[in-house]
Amino acid sequence: MLPEVSPAHVSAAARPRSRAARALASFLRWFDNDAGSADSAQAQRIDWIRVLPFIGMHVMCIGVVFVGFSWFAFWVALALYVVRMFAITGFYHRYFSHKAFRTSRVAQFVFAVLGAASVQRGPLWWAAHHRHHHLHADTEHDPHSPVQRGFLWSHMGWFLTPAGFRTDPTRIKDLVRYPELRLLDRFDLLVPVALATALFFVGGWLEDSAPGLGTNATQLLVWGFFVSTVVLFHATVTINSLAHQFGSRRFETRDDSRNNLLLALLTFGEGWHNNHHHYPGSARQGFRWWEIDLTYYVLRLLALVGIVWDLKPVPTQLKRGVAG
Repeated sequence: MLPEVSPAHVSAAARPRSRAARALASFLRWFDNDAGSADSAQAQRIDWIRVLPFIGMHVMCIGVVFVGFSWFAFWVALALYVVRMFAITGFYHRYFSHKAFRTSRVAQFVFAVLGAASVQRGPLWWAAHHRHHHLHADTEHDPHSPVQRGFLWSHMGWFLTPAGFRTDPTRIKDLVRYPELRLLDRFDLLVPVALATALFFVGGWLEDSAPGLGTNATQLLVWGFFVSTVVLFHATVTINSLAHQFGSRRFETRDDSRNNLLLALLTFGEGWHNNHHHYPGSARQGFRWWEIDLTYYVLRLLALVGIVWDLKPVPTQLKRGVAG
């Protein structure tokens, strides 16, 4: 007859396997977001194994000390910042999240890929979380409100938890019907890895074929991918953190959103955040002529050549502020 095992002993024996299973699931979700499910008890805690690549990107930026500087690598980094910032602001935000204009399925996918290259996850994840933010802005249900949980959590802490990693399909029923977007969302690491690999090999080729540029494989990888991506990420998430704390309030919205010129310049128009929360459905966030909105200007150019259309304007009656 087998000896009895107390519940306490069973729990103690199972705990290491449970931790190992969670660690393995976190690792597998580096490559496949559908690999297993997170422990609900850990949902609001930072998943350190899952976020190791995110930490690694920041560490790799120190590589500029070792790879040196070239103007070519700098301009590549800047160009990738510009292209990917527009993909985030114009498509991840104004199109996928708010449907502020229309476009073709091909253009939708092309800009979704460019957005995925920003290492801000897939378009479905981005849109689902942003729509949730607008429903609950600066309340206890807003996952990245600086009013509720402070600057660091709103800036990036929420992003690093199992709850933050989840995509809620009920908020994006209009988008989940596209299998290519579901695939891009599920394997969101593929596009950034492809970009980093391409930069490495192009840098190596240029070192031999165009030595006058002064670049090489590791330099182009560090500047073009790691530095550009990290700066892009932190510029983007200032709209979560800083744009709900610093700036002016033209409209008395139910949240604490602010208009901030500096953030608008860094994020191509997203810094007119109080305007945006007043009327989220507009393709234009700079309501006044002097409110620089680079994303809107590019969308107008794309509309001229037929890539996008039906840009939603701000109704005239909604442009009148009540707070200044």
